[in-house]
Amino acid sequence: MTKWVYRFGNGSADGAATMKNLLGGKGANLAEMSNLGLPVPPGFTITTEVCTYYYDHGQSYPDSLAGDVEAALAAVGDATGRRFGDTTNPLLLSVRSGARVSMPGMMDTVLNLGLNDITVKAIAESSGDPRFAWDSYRRFIQMYSDVVMGMDHHDFEEVLEDHKASKGYSLDTEITPDEWIGIVETFKALVEKELEKPFPQDPQEQLWGAIGAVFGSWQTTRAKTYRRLQDIPSSWGTAVNVQAMVFGNMGETSATGVAFTRNPSTGDKRLYGEFLVNAQGEDVVAGIRTPQDITEVARIEAGSENPSLEHLMPEAFAEFQTICDKLEAHYRDMQDLEFTIEKGKLWMLQTRAGKRTAKAALKIAVDMVAEGLLGEEEAVMRVEPAALDQLLHPTIDPSAERNIFATGLPASPGAASGAIVFSSDAAEAAKAAGQKVVLVRVETSPEDIHGMHAAEGILTSRGGMTSHAAVVARGMGKPCVSGAGTLRIDYRQGIVTCAGKTFREGDIITIDGASGQVLSGQVAMQQPTLSGDFGILMSWADKVRRMKVRTNAETPQDAKVALNFGAEGIGLCRTEHMFFEGERILAVREMILAETEKGRRSALSKLLPIQRKDFTELFVIMQGLPVTVRLLDPPLHEFLPKTPAELNDVALAMNVPLDALRERALALEEFNPMLGHRGCRLLVSYPEIAEMQARAIFEAAIAAGKETGSPVVPEIMVPLVGLKGELDLVRDVIVKTADAVMAETGTKVDYQVGTMVELPRAALQAAEIAKSAAFFSFGTNDLTQTTFGISRDDASSFLGTYQSKGLIEQDPFVSLDQEGVGELVKIGSERGRSTRPDIKLGICGEHGGDPASIHFCESVGLDYVSCSPFRVPIARLAAAQAALKKA
Repeated sequence: MTKWVYRFGNGSADGAATMKNLLGGKGANLAEMSNLGLPVPPGFTITTEVCTYYYDHGQSYPDSLAGDVEAALAAVGDATGRRFGDTTNPLLLSVRSGARVSMPGMMDTVLNLGLNDITVKAIAESSGDPRFAWDSYRRFIQMYSDVVMGMDHHDFEEVLEDHKASKGYSLDTEITPDEWIGIVETFKALVEKELEKPFPQDPQEQLWGAIGAVFGSWQTTRAKTYRRLQDIPSSWGTAVNVQAMVFGNMGETSATGVAFTRNPSTGDKRLYGEFLVNAQGEDVVAGIRTPQDITEVARIEAGSENPSLEHLMPEAFAEFQTICDKLEAHYRDMQDLEFTIEKGKLWMLQTRAGKRTAKAALKIAVDMVAEGLLGEEEAVMRVEPAALDQLLHPTIDPSAERNIFATGLPASPGAASGAIVFSSDAAEAAKAAGQKVVLVRVETSPEDIHGMHAAEGILTSRGGMTSHAAVVARGMGKPCVSGAGTLRIDYRQGIVTCAGKTFREGDIITIDGASGQVLSGQVAMQQPTLSGDFGILMSWADKVRRMKVRTNAETPQDAKVALNFGAEGIGLCRTEHMFFEGERILAVREMILAETEKGRRSALSKLLPIQRKDFTELFVIMQGLPVTVRLLDPPLHEFLPKTPAELNDVALAMNVPLDALRERALALEEFNPMLGHRGCRLLVSYPEIAEMQARAIFEAAIAAGKETGSPVVPEIMVPLVGLKGELDLVRDVIVKTADAVMAETGTKVDYQVGTMVELPRAALQAAEIAKSAAFFSFGTNDLTQTTFGISRDDASSFLGTYQSKGLIEQDPFVSLDQEGVGELVKIGSERGRSTRPDIKLGICGEHGGDPASIHFCESVGLDYVSCSPFRVPIARLAAAQAALKKA
């Protein structure tokens, strides 16, 4: 019989940390902390399998679930000495979500569940604190009405703010018990008016309403968006954690907070976090009140006059510090913790691996090896490869003038400039229009996830270092400044004011997520330097990595950047990208539009010295490392003159009538240029193009070899081959040209000729094609297009719909479709090796920098991946992790 409910608390649990797939991350870690004997409020977890069942069976539950929940509730009651729904000694509950990986703020929570008009009076009497009881009741009405009943929480906030304004209060804690009773009545009346039904008084109805809301939140727009951005499958589902409430809002000896065992921005080994006295957990992360520092050191550094937890509650702080050390040593990773102190008693509500910046991840991994907590290979596995992209974010140039108009908290490092937008929809629209923006909000909420993703950076006027904006921005690698309290944001007028200055939507600002500064205008940036921790971790990664990592580069600058990041050669030099400037494109247009071989050779003679110089520069920079040069592969429409001025320039250069040239250009237009006269088809039609490029390559290889003393062994790649005969024709031209250049110069050049496998036919005919190819490079951009029959330029218009309907989990142009395109890569590799066992195999599409795709390449046994220069570090680390997982 399936077990749907797992209990925890009182020093034992049914589950453990290893059961995250079933219990979700929160439930698994609550069980683990219970097993460790830590102070965890008793409760139970409804498994992720119930979530799957719920959606597979028309949003209904397994028959036995109600009985299992009732039994588990009774056990919680036994542990606490209270009973759920009892009118004299009631048990109150928290109901929280818990996916197997952290999704901060994306799903729903209900606290103080079980309160009603009767139990609130019992809580007031038993606690001796009516203010606490009625404050908790109003919180429950507000949260339950929002999460379960669909009301806007801002409606309740307006009531609260109006009341405080009428009394001259600045804080919720100033509201008296009698005033809270009146506010509760106003809240209930608001619910009945808006929903035409009273607020539910039955605790059982409340509980099942909350459970349903948590499962329902798995499919909200914000949760779907977050899963899509973080590559989390929809099929995983969420668990539900039901737990006895503990209260941080029971007066000045109570508190609630969030902490990390190490600094999540820098990785420094010291406790980092925030708390609030006389508050509940949602107050800390929601940014409604400005939180206080946990440690005295942090308080002094922040220049805060508000006392630290270490000073206010030294005994609870000391116990918390001990627990932090114990949990970090147990999990051997930085922990993100939530805690509540109820009348001096510490309770642990959550622990999980803390989200961190790439800089912090590197430092923590390297430090933990030095501390003996991890081995080198374990440290390599601890850093998310895609997160390394954060290290490449620009920072403000130290010599730049800083026109600071506001300062907040340095919530997520890096710097960003952009036009102000005040809504997430505006940010997304601006991004689609190619505009860089900074999202400016009073505070962000989970509904802002799409705008945060679209923006260059995020600025909020409220919230701390653990607010929603801060946590999500760090996870995304976006610069963020939070809690800039001097900002006054007026959404209605579209303005933000501070220190006598007014900025409107569209005005340019710069935020510095490292210092918390907000600056007017666009400020000069500089590229970051990689830390020593990066070099150390990468040296460990390179020890275990099997696949080589090359780069896609055709400019000296790209090649130099890639070398600095550890590239081991060039896996794709796209020669057509060398022709888009000045005289070059004019000569290419002459060649394309020429009607005779003589005309083409005339244009090619202008391109030969340019190509030779380009290749020489690349070969010299790469110092004998392999360089794969792809012969010309231009969709002709990219090079054809489009404007009258461009046509006139080509006509003058070719000395032909303008009308004749226009007719020739029209004749070359194609209905589907991506599947047209390009790649090897162009080289078969006009072998003189391959001849010119081959001559430039060989002459450059000889020149670079003499200059550097390192022999150059160029790899010449013939694009878009589908027939072995196509490759043979072009290969013959290359060989003849090589022989001619070697005879002319008296210098021998070693070289290889291979092909780019980017058509399904090439993969299927790989055994035959390999007889003429020394290497294959899988061009998965075009292979994805030709396998799916969709254009990568147009697919965005419908792929989002496919993802939302569950037809595909990821954009196949971002992460390799392993079942279809991947199967062709596998077939091509196996068949190629069947006739040429020593054939060199690589991949050079955008997938070469995608960690999931790199893991696939390792499983197939490719020799190398090639990616853009700035993704080389990502590929190096991902290739190492793939090798370790395969071992």
